[in-house]
Amino acid sequence: MTALVTIGEFSRLTHLSVKTLHHYHEIGLLAPARVDPSSGYRRYDTAQVDVAQLIRRLRDLQMPLAQVREVVEAPDVAARDQTLRHHLDQMERELVQTREVVASLRSMLTLPVTELSVEYRFMPAFRAYGVRGHVERATMEPWFGATFGRLGELAASQRIAATSGATYSNEFFTEDAGEVVAFLPVAPDQEPADGVELIDLPAGYFAIARHDGPFTDFDRTYGALGSHVAEYCEVADGPIRELYLVSPGETNDPADFRTEVCWPIQQLPTLKG
Repeated sequence: MTALVTIGEFSRLTHLSVKTLHHYHEIGLLAPARVDPSSGYRRYDTAQVDVAQLIRRLRDLQMPLAQVREVVEAPDVAARDQTLRHHLDQMERELVQTREVVASLRSMLTLPVTELSVEYRFMPAFRAYGVRGHVERATMEPWFGATFGRLGELAASQRIAATSGATYSNEFFTEDAGEVVAFLPVAPDQEPADGVELIDLPAGYFAIARHDGPFTDFDRTYGALGSHVAEYCEVADGPIRELYLVSPGETNDPADFRTEVCWPIQQLPTLKG
């Protein structure tokens, strides 16, 4: 047996405010069982309590309303569970990132600043399998996953033993979106392959610093290396390169990541002032 209750009573039953219930009604997420046509009073069925409590828990987990609607309106249990599982996986990834940021902040507060080790290196021109994309910083993870997944497949199938990398346009940093070119060095006479293009990266001199560990505090390495270049070197035209000595595709532990940041410079560093 169920019963109709006022919106105030339903609010007490579900711990959802009247304002929130009005909003859910307006967007069609949780409509009252009956609305009086003359007074506009809303009545809810006690059978709706479980749905309302599910919605409240999902919102407590910061699930977007669009995904909440998918759960509530799922045609069956399997579809509902798939949506919930996707959101929980996303939350776990965000939790890992939060922990990494906290660890980075603690290291900034507690660990002494160590002098950055900078190497100057000339890189000859080389041919590579490349994938270009206009990438937004906030959504770069899926692009990187698909792109380096393809390059990894080519490296395995064609037995290419080379360090992959990427170049980043200035706009990627200044506008939070710009051209990124992922690359895998290959032989000069390498045959074309599906899903990639053959590109030629130019020779150049670089100031290089190695970043050990997760990308959460990647900006600290960039800041230290960029400051070093500004203070002691003449910057050259061209995008910044990253070389992935130990990449996320090779280890599940971010502490094991090893990345070289390569800042383009003129042939010979010169002291300023």
